[in-house]
Amino acid sequence: MQWEKTPLAGLFVITPPVYGDERGNFSETYRADVLAPVVGADIRFIQDNQSHSKHKGTLRGLHFQRAPFAQTKLVRCVTGALYDVAVDLRDGSPTFGQWFGIELSAQNAKQLFIPSGFGHGFLTLTDDVIIAYKVDAPYHKESEGTLRWDDPDVGVVWPMEIKVVSEKDKQGLSLAQKIRQ
Repeated sequence: MQWEKTPLAGLFVITPPVYGDERGNFSETYRADVLAPVVGADIRFIQDNQSHSKHKGTLRGLHFQRAPFAQTKLVRCVTGALYDVAVDLRDGSPTFGQWFGIELSAQNAKQLFIPSGFGHGFLTLTDDVIIAYKVDAPYHKESEGTLRWDDPDVGVVWPMEIKVVSEKDKQGLSLAQKIRQ
């Protein structure tokens, strides 16, 4: 597996090898023994999540869970293509409020390792996108939060027009509101 550091500490882009032949391809998408030395911890993923977005231009996020239910995630795109974004929301982090974005697709096989304390969201670049991700903590409704996808203090630059956003995501907090919580 190929690992790339990002400008945000603890956030990595992972590209597993894909082996193909006339039948199709095969890829090992996760190995705990390979992940642990790179991220500096033995992450125990306990749940796999998957979502399907029907239409190009659908935005989901930027979601987070507050401690002690914050989640580490390993995100990949199974079908189609998406622009995946992580925002550093860790108290005391030198990169607090900064974001990183990358295209994940079924074609490029890239994955994003997102440590706990980050907000996460994505914009679909094609129709019929399936995203799958592992988490190390269960969903906890009372700890969930949403950072506004268009907060000028964060300044995420989305690569195309956003056409579909849920009412819940439209009501997300600004970074300033998140700080005051």
